[in-house]
Amino acid sequence: RMGEKIAVILQTTLSLAAAAALINFWIFVRVVRVRIAGKVIHGDGGNELLARRMRAHLNFAENVPIVLILIGVIEMTTKGGNWLAYVGAAFMLARVAHAFGMDSEKPNPFRAGGMIATLAIQLGLAVTAVLIALGKI
Repeated sequence: RMGEKIAVILQTTLSLAAAAALINFWIFVRVVRVRIAGKVIHGDGGNELLARRMRAHLNFAENVPIVLILIGVIEMTTKGGNWLAYVGAAFMLARVAHAFGMDSEKPNPFRAGGMIATLAIQLGLAVTAVLIALGKI
């Protein structure tokens, strides 16, 4: 009917946004625990672990929004299919791996793998979005 609103439920995007909120909360708690233990109210107080955990939290905040936007718009086009949920889940796992990897002072596979997967997924979703926009998919 004319004027009737149609609700579109983006199940994949909604689920991944919820997962991102939970992971963000977990990363936040990890920061706060070190902050309390070190009695640091502002900044990192020279605490290297706190600095790394704060950076992991910021890195999460820098990367998640663009990926959620890409997943959302791809899902809106109905070109996503089941693969989009798997890609989103892999992205969330990569973000958790990265956060764990940031605890180490040394290079490690969690940090490197988390970042490589994050960037590869981000690039893949961007290319997919462009191909959809051009009508190639």
